[in-house]
Amino acid sequence: MTRDEQSNAVAAAVELIMENGFEGLAEAFRALLNEAMLIERSRHLGAQPWERSENRQGHANGFKPKTVRSRIGELTFAVPQVRDGSFYPSALERGLRSERALKLALAEMYVQGVSTRKVAKITEELCGFEVSSTEVSRCTKLLDEELSAWRRRALGACPYVVLDARYEKVRHGGQVIDCAVLVALGVRTDGKRDILGVSVALSEAEVHWRDFLTQLKDRGLHGIELFVADDHAGLKAARRTVFPSVPWQRCQFHLQQNAGHHVPRQDLRAQVASEIRAIFNTSNIEDARRLLDQTVERYSKSAPKLAQWAETAIPEGLAVFNFPEEHRRRLRTTNVVERLNKEIKRRTRVATLFPNEASCLRLVSAVAMEISEEWLTGRIYLKIKKE
Repeated sequence: MTRDEQSNAVAAAVELIMENGFEGLAEAFRALLNEAMLIERSRHLGAQPWERSENRQGHANGFKPKTVRSRIGELTFAVPQVRDGSFYPSALERGLRSERALKLALAEMYVQGVSTRKVAKITEELCGFEVSSTEVSRCTKLLDEELSAWRRRALGACPYVVLDARYEKVRHGGQVIDCAVLVALGVRTDGKRDILGVSVALSEAEVHWRDFLTQLKDRGLHGIELFVADDHAGLKAARRTVFPSVPWQRCQFHLQQNAGHHVPRQDLRAQVASEIRAIFNTSNIEDARRLLDQTVERYSKSAPKLAQWAETAIPEGLAVFNFPEEHRRRLRTTNVVERLNKEIKRRTRVATLFPNEASCLRLVSAVAMEISEEWLTGRIYLKIKKE
């Protein structure tokens, strides 16, 4: 949609709201989406309605009504058709996948009798209608097929892979436990980000990370030049087993945080943090090692535990110096995947507690799939030179 097209559509929607108040919100949304679908069909056909064009790829064939139940009531859209049936507007589905998964997660709690009044109220507000167990089963099956296909899709070469995990509360075996949500984010050879996979496991133990990484490898992930991750025994062991020859960059941000646990006096914390930042901010590996040696020597007597830790741990954060300088800023930490985790958390915190691992994986997959699709159609994250 061009800027003018967006402006016209938004203006029409605003006018409806101004004329009818917020009671006109449903009509405004319907008009806005109808206009977006028309624009998308024109782009699919390569020509505007009634336009004669050598680039035309087909012909319009009227509209079909489609009624959708939403949080603002039932909406009937005029879905544009084409003669060969090759077009279905993504505008009607885009952005609904994760919302549908969230509804299902909440609905499961309601139907299974494990929800609180708060969860039941949220379910009704989100769904806008009463949810039966039959509807949940049918919708869950359709959505799971789509999300499972996305998690099993073939992968390719990714020079850089960032790994991280976070936790969600899940009901398991009659108890509420913290399940690990494992995430792998890759930077492809075209410089764009892609969420390679997500998984829900009982913990971050080696066996779960190993299964996760093995699945990525079996799906065709290759060409990895660097892993970026935080320090975790299970992840380190699994990475060495599945991808033994790939170097590892330990998150510099977490390294600086960990240093504080080894500083013997509070008044030294700022000084130590500044010295570690200086090591990481140098322009080459030689200067970084020189500053590290000086830091270790400086604290070898006054803070021997800090010196010992720095000598062992800090080098794990220097692997990034072996890569192009213009890439280092984005490879030195796990910030990129942590921002993704924050977006996942923004959606999952509404559910509070998942009734099972499948429900948690469903919502996480839906959010990850949406974000990954946006990244792959968006701007380049890193400029990678092709050999």
